[in-house]
Amino acid sequence: MKLRTALLLCCLPLSACARDCAPVVKDGWIRLMPGGMPMQAGFGRIDNRCPMPATIVSASSPTYGSVELHESKVVAGVNRMREVPELRIAPDSAAVLQPGGLHLMLMQPTATLKPGSRVAVVFKLKDGREVIGEFEARKPAP
Repeated sequence: MKLRTALLLCCLPLSACARDCAPVVKDGWIRLMPGGMPMQAGFGRIDNRCPMPATIVSASSPTYGSVELHESKVVAGVNRMREVPELRIAPDSAAVLQPGGLHLMLMQPTATLKPGSRVAVVFKLKDGREVIGEFEARKPAP
């Protein structure tokens, strides 16, 4: 009986197994800005160890009125920032959110954060699922 079950599981389509696999948010942190600025930036890593690509279509947090995925690039010697409508992460790959590149814009905070505060960010995937990441508030480097 066990062999039959194992054979049936091996015969399932790849998409059935991929449905249970989801990206994982790691090393999340938020750069606290001095003076109570109405926006902050979030960084970290989103690993997709799944056999199928994952596409993030939005982000939200109960700690912020608005969360957007942005990308900074230098264009003709000028640093430009734009909103990224979707973030596709290839199978067995990662998206790195870092200063000067891809990052979260966290706007309209609903609470005052202190260093060490933890914030949940919910990433909505194109297939309707949600992935939650934890981000730790940190002071900017001197």
